[in-house]
Amino acid sequence: MTLLPRPAPSPPPATRTGTLLLGAAAALGAMALFNHAASRAAERRHPPRGRFLRVHGLDLHYLEQGDSAAPVVVLIHGNGAMAEDFAASGLLDRLAARHRVLAFDRPGFGHTRRPRGRVWSASAQAALLLEALRRLGVTKPVLVGHSWGVLVALAMALRGGAGALVLLGGYMLPRPRLDVLPPSLLALPLLGSLLSHTVAPLLSRPMLPALLRRIFAPRPVTQGFRTGFPTELVLRPGALRASGGDTALMIPSAATLAPHYGGLDLPITILAGTGDRMVDTASQSAAFHRHLPHSRFLPLEDAGHMIHHTHTEVVAEAIESAAAPPPPG
Repeated sequence: MTLLPRPAPSPPPATRTGTLLLGAAAALGAMALFNHAASRAAERRHPPRGRFLRVHGLDLHYLEQGDSAAPVVVLIHGNGAMAEDFAASGLLDRLAARHRVLAFDRPGFGHTRRPRGRVWSASAQAALLLEALRRLGVTKPVLVGHSWGVLVALAMALRGGAGALVLLGGYMLPRPRLDVLPPSLLALPLLGSLLSHTVAPLLSRPMLPALLRRIFAPRPVTQGFRTGFPTELVLRPGALRASGGDTALMIPSAATLAPHYGGLDLPITILAGTGDRMVDTASQSAAFHRHLPHSRFLPLEDAGHMIHHTHTEVVAEAIESAAAPPPPG
């Protein structure tokens, strides 16, 4: 009689679970190492070309162009962007011909870090930028906010830090949005750090082209953005986590600021694309204009969210008009 070999005993469930956990930990560690290396490489390819100012324990990076004695325009970028966005659009150079122009990297974006342990609401970021402007000797500038940056500009104006406001494709009024929930996961303690250092950059990389098409739609992505905007810096773990934080705080920040909008007694110009797929123009820019009848609203037909790229001249003229001194009487 032939004796068949006895099958090897299967490992106990606890051993299988341990093996799976070790494998998952190794995969996450490999992703974290890859993303760290990719981030450092992106920073070497796109080093800061502006200046740094130490404010509230934070090294704030900013671009500055134009005549230091000219009227001041301050550009505040949106979620997931940086000061370089205004340079890539040509708006920075266009305005610098007649103005002193400052464009800041908000905390977590571009070359400004976002320290942990602070809630970086629109009001907190406004306090940071107002202190930076004070140290730079700037008072009552024209504040230009785009998208999420509109909330920061409004918070600065409510603190008396603006001579005029120009608001581009902004989210100003607290309206429910289900699409904020998935990105907000990156703002959670522990889980947000884990996701932003491992799977989030790898998933965001192939999704970025489609997102850019949606941001620019119905217009195509401009050549200036393709060649001038350092998208690699957007995919760093810190930038993704900051973007998740801005997303999570968007509605709460608007809810905090909205009751005080009636006290804004300064020139306000609002521009928005009628085809904007990121921020609904009717329920935001148009509604905000109705709330403040003294404001000026310029809807741009066949335009999307990135109007400073696709309608640079129109935006520049609106800013220059806001910066011009009022006529006598």
